[in-house]
Amino acid sequence: MKQVLGIIASQRQLGNCEIMVKEVSRQLEVPHRLQLLRLPDFRLRYCNGCYRCLSRGGCVLNDDLNVILEAIAAADAVILAAPTYFLGAHACLKGLVDRGISFYAMAERLWGKPAVGIGIAGIEGKEGSTLLDIERLLVTLQADNRMSRIIYGALPGEAVMHEENRRLAGELADALFGEPAARLQPCCPLCGGATFRFLGDGRVRCMLCSNTGELEEGPSGPTLQITQSHHEFVTDRVAALEHQEWLKGMLARYREQREPLKEVKAAYQDETPWIRPSADQAEASW
Repeated sequence: MKQVLGIIASQRQLGNCEIMVKEVSRQLEVPHRLQLLRLPDFRLRYCNGCYRCLSRGGCVLNDDLNVILEAIAAADAVILAAPTYFLGAHACLKGLVDRGISFYAMAERLWGKPAVGIGIAGIEGKEGSTLLDIERLLVTLQADNRMSRIIYGALPGEAVMHEENRRLAGELADALFGEPAARLQPCCPLCGGATFRFLGDGRVRCMLCSNTGELEEGPSGPTLQITQSHHEFVTDRVAALEHQEWLKGMLARYREQREPLKEVKAAYQDETPWIRPSADQAEASW
């Protein structure tokens, strides 16, 4: 029996995210056991950019990151759902993405895991970057993103009331262990992303893999010619491993340049005033 992990990036209990994850599970024909993980329940500190996770086999911060990663690694597949908060996904999703360097310590157990993503938005067209935020976490985990879609529903439980949303839940269920859904078109030929920044003169940059190319008008509509950069880390496993080695090289470079860097920083060490939390607030924070 398959083990499926539902990651809920919402604090709302029995809200649209939780209900849609359960609806996908109910339409999943493969025998499985669903477990749920609510991201905001876990204590995740901000990444401090120390890079020590590269040499110590995991993050040195004392929080719940390893509990979350262990749950993902132990699952056979992942269903991720996140709500839209002001034109983007709930902040807990980005908080986990920011710890992505630590994921390399569990790379062999995380990479290639089948996953689907669900973004919930209350107003059609006002989801902003939510779908991109979901895709970003899945590529950071090096998961096999088999289908990710936006579903509309504002009130708790409203999303599943619409027949179209239940149909999409069925497609997500079919894609999880079956054939991946067709990519949204036009899309990046390297990563499948469908969010782009227009740079002028017909040039575009994929906002998922950050590679750049050109938008061309073909006989059946616009097409994208995206070229893989010399520094890649989200399009395949080899690229991710090369990025890991690059990060280790940056750590070694920092050690070599530590003294001149100290001199640079010393020139900016002055008496500029800071606004800081009160002693009680600082003590209450983790």
